[in-house]
Amino acid sequence: MPHCRRNRRPASRAGLCLGLCLCIIVGLPGLIQTAQAERAAGQPGVDWGDPRGQDCVDCHMTESPALHLEWNRSRHGQAGVTCLDCHEAKEGEIDAFKHEDALISIVVTPKDCARCHNTEFQQMDGSHHAKAGDILASLDNLLGEVVGGPEAVNAGCRQCHGGTLEFVTEGKNKGRPLPGSWPNTGIGRINPDGSKGSCSACHGRHRFSRAQARTPDTCGKCHVGPDHPQMEVYNESKHGIIYRAQIAEMNLDSDKWVAGVDYSAAPTCATCHMSAGPGIGKTHNVGERISWTLRPPISTKINLVRLESGQEFDVPEGKPIPAVGDAAQGSKVIEVLTWKDRRANMEKVCYGCHSTSVIEGHYAQFDGVVDLYNDKFAKPIAAVMAELKDKGYITPAPFDEKIEWTWWEIWHHEGRRARHGASMSGPDYTWWHGIYEVAKNTYFEWIPELNEVVHKKDGNEKFAKALLAKHFKPIPGHDWYFSGMNKDAIDKVRAGFEDRYGKGSLK
Repeated sequence: MPHCRRNRRPASRAGLCLGLCLCIIVGLPGLIQTAQAERAAGQPGVDWGDPRGQDCVDCHMTESPALHLEWNRSRHGQAGVTCLDCHEAKEGEIDAFKHEDALISIVVTPKDCARCHNTEFQQMDGSHHAKAGDILASLDNLLGEVVGGPEAVNAGCRQCHGGTLEFVTEGKNKGRPLPGSWPNTGIGRINPDGSKGSCSACHGRHRFSRAQARTPDTCGKCHVGPDHPQMEVYNESKHGIIYRAQIAEMNLDSDKWVAGVDYSAAPTCATCHMSAGPGIGKTHNVGERISWTLRPPISTKINLVRLESGQEFDVPEGKPIPAVGDAAQGSKVIEVLTWKDRRANMEKVCYGCHSTSVIEGHYAQFDGVVDLYNDKFAKPIAAVMAELKDKGYITPAPFDEKIEWTWWEIWHHEGRRARHGASMSGPDYTWWHGIYEVAKNTYFEWIPELNEVVHKKDGNEKFAKALLAKHFKPIPGHDWYFSGMNKDAIDKVRAGFEDRYGKGSLK
């Protein structure tokens, strides 16, 4: 019988087959490359490991001991990457100032990190995460800035999305961050060197721990709450439950961390969206494997177009997709991933732990909920809102009528919760926090407000009833609202109820 090289014990036939399969599926060279990619590029003492940084280390050991201890425990510290390697600045840079005998910047940007981690920088640079600061020109930001207040946006929205960093331009504090714009580790932070993002959004300074970055709690800083409760959905899912129970088996500090190879208990957010699995390598482009967009009022499947400039953009399903070599957005298309390609990449990770029937079944359930939300609620409401605006029943300005707030929460809060719940196997968020609240607020908040808006202008509700007849009545799912629960539906409910609680229990 063949022997296992690691421990020289006879290998079982099943174990030998499994080992051969993993080598074929994952590819040993790919695993080695993945492990090497974790290490900083260049040569110590040449590209990093500046010996002048030892003075920084010696001083901070007493001046800020916790900072020093975190750095010293990190891979940076153990590899000899010093403070100066990351914080050194150049004369003339807006964020540069003299500190002791060195010119430094407090802010370390992704472009700084790219000197050693260029692959990760390139993957992140054109991604949706890097563009998260674009919220500054969105309805979300208008709501925060105008209805709430800029202080709330600064300490709230921008701490996740990122904001533009500003710096003192004169006086003794020249080059230091302007109070208010700093601290900020928003994932789409706009940096003084033109780069976007913050590596420390996920890799908390100064440990920069990959184990910490792989935990769901890291993503949960921002992906939480009424409009995007991925953290809460994950925690109630079977994945989250098993992860918490078996976290000691997750091998979070593994060099390569391949799902199904280095760990098998459960996935984290990083597993599905970033990390390596059977047949697929890791990426710092967190949105690459996403086939639906669940953010807008109406969801669409999305194709990904990558450009020679390093940027990328999505093309909704049904819209023309440029071909490789075409000019687009001032650059040239170098790669196209259709929504099916993106989904296939996600499925490759799933195959590390699941069979085809589970994966296909999950996506059938997920697609079904998104289609239900789109077709039964989002599309007809959006069509009615457009007609109200077009015919002058509501103004072009957002958020100045109650019906607009109700529609906003239906899609931005309840609708997103339902879609995210289905995407990550969270039943409570799919139904009670999701479609149930979408339905309740559609029928008993939004429709009464529609009648009120029309009555206010016309003195009657005829146009409101005509809009509902046009956009809602043709949809079978709304039959109950117009005609009441039919006898068959009621009898079905009664039979189930009485079977559980006894005859006559449902009056």
